[in-house]
Amino acid sequence: MKLSTKGRYAVMAMADLAAISGGGPVTLADIASRQSISLSYLEQLFAKLRRAEVVTSVRGPGGGYRLSRSAAEIRISDIITAVDEPLRATRCSSAKGCLADGRRCVTHDLWDELGRHIFLFLSSVTLEDVTERRLLGSASGASGRLERAAGLSLDHEAAE
Repeated sequence: MKLSTKGRYAVMAMADLAAISGGGPVTLADIASRQSISLSYLEQLFAKLRRAEVVTSVRGPGGGYRLSRSAAEIRISDIITAVDEPLRATRCSSAKGCLADGRRCVTHDLWDELGRHIFLFLSSVTLEDVTERRLLGSASGASGRLERAAGLSLDHEAAE
């Protein structure tokens, strides 16, 4: 599964905003400069993020954007969903399968389940996790977040 530029840039820009803002508004020009992202592209992304109420805008001199809630409350899946990024690993549309005759391919369920796992993972990671670098090389930490998000526990192994 490959996440498109839209989703990656939205997450990069939001991480920049969370890290820099300190509660005050940040201009898109500043984010564009720091992250090497086109200003016009950021304007499109932030319009979607604002409509999804992930960020708020401040008009006038000293204006810009700020997070609508704390970074600990914003999930990466919220950001990706806000910019209309599909999180599907299959090539099938919801209306029909991926084969020429409209059937689903033999591996459809595999890729569909992968998409669910990716969404579950992104739903378990907050913007604060990213800015505080809680993901850096910690696959075991990621699985712990997945279990919490799914309401699971590894305690069942100890009970056996």
